[in-house]
Amino acid sequence: MNKILVVGDIMLDRTWSGDALRISPEAPVPIVHFKNQEDRPGGAANVALNMARLGAQVVLVGVVGEDSEAEILRNKLEAVGILCEFIISEQQKTICKLRILSQRQQLLRIDFEEEVLKFDRVKLLDCVKRYVQSCPVVVFSDYNKGSLVDIEQSIEHAKKAGCLVLVDPKGCDYQKYAGADMITPNLSEFHAVAGSTNSETELREKARNFLKKNKIKTMLLTRREAGVTIIDSQTHESLSAKAKEVFDVTGAGDTVIATVATALGLGMSLSKATELAMRAAGIVVGKLGTATVSLAELMIHHVVSEDELVVLLESAKANKERIVMTNGCFDLLHAGHIAYLNQAKALGDRLVIAVNSDDSVRALKGPSRPINQLQDRMDLLAALKCVDWVVSFSETTPERLYRRLQPDVLVKGGDYEKGQVVGADSVLAAGGEVCILPFLPGHSTSAMIERGIL
Repeated sequence: MNKILVVGDIMLDRTWSGDALRISPEAPVPIVHFKNQEDRPGGAANVALNMARLGAQVVLVGVVGEDSEAEILRNKLEAVGILCEFIISEQQKTICKLRILSQRQQLLRIDFEEEVLKFDRVKLLDCVKRYVQSCPVVVFSDYNKGSLVDIEQSIEHAKKAGCLVLVDPKGCDYQKYAGADMITPNLSEFHAVAGSTNSETELREKARNFLKKNKIKTMLLTRREAGVTIIDSQTHESLSAKAKEVFDVTGAGDTVIATVATALGLGMSLSKATELAMRAAGIVVGKLGTATVSLAELMIHHVVSEDELVVLLESAKANKERIVMTNGCFDLLHAGHIAYLNQAKALGDRLVIAVNSDDSVRALKGPSRPINQLQDRMDLLAALKCVDWVVSFSETTPERLYRRLQPDVLVKGGDYEKGQVVGADSVLAAGGEVCILPFLPGHSTSAMIERGIL
């Protein structure tokens, strides 16, 4: 997986929690009996953490103080493989946001920060110039705290290096983001800088004028329960939100830009990357406080597109998981299939099944097949406990898919020799294995049809 550079405002999100069973006699406020402290990376650090949880290699650049909060951040981030290039300011402390909670409700937030962030601006720019050479995707996480005071120069360096540049913006001056490939404001932020809108047509028109004026290519506009809208100079696309219950929107924007950047870095289309991001954000807003989404939480949606699968497999491989893959028509799911797939799953950690499209099945089996349509076949396979992901392919053979996905183990059932298995050459060349498993005697779809079982 390509490296991603995250530059922006780093902060520590700290939570104190406890029971509040009575009101203070000194003032009409609850008394919280402190029980627990929890520290989480916030701001740009949360963006980086989201990416790392999805399996990305991340470099984080930002300003911190010379204090215990910075050490807490470094330890938490380095524990998940993030390379921390902190610019240390000896003149002030690390930005910290303290939330006081009781019964999962926020009672108070206290921000520990200076009005003007003092740090070595040349050193930060030097870090950016160095890492854009090896990081094809750059994310600027702007919380308007001062770390990105020279963002124009940073974007210029990133574009000269050929990087894809994404910005999570703040404030009212968007001209400083000129040259960015994408910005990800929420609807209220956009209205604050471009004016309110009364219709979808007016929204798109204002967004296009705004992008042109500020020399930015694309806007990914997050709209809470309404989902997101992707707008550029020519096209637009809206995607609905995935959240079933919104508990806390803290960090949802971080999750969106982190997931989109990770997916785009793997070659996923913007539309598919955004779909994945909406799924991730839908999980995060159901959690309390600044949160991330893991591969395990995203994988509950077993039927995936090819682009989504690329991201999931990269994440699984980054977590040292062994990927097993097989393919077939699976027109009528029977006991032979179940036995075969259980044996395949036992060879690794994740089992992927590539399923022939309806046209592909017809080309192989004749005009009377398939009996069950593609979506039905995929849904049945996805319901099996041993199956992690199901993806379709339209070609007669899955050779192209195996070349792209490069599983650790390619499994085929029957009397094949390893050299006869489609895709074996590319899997073996990448250091993988090919395994032939016997079919359960007396079970096959064609035999079932010939015996008139249907």
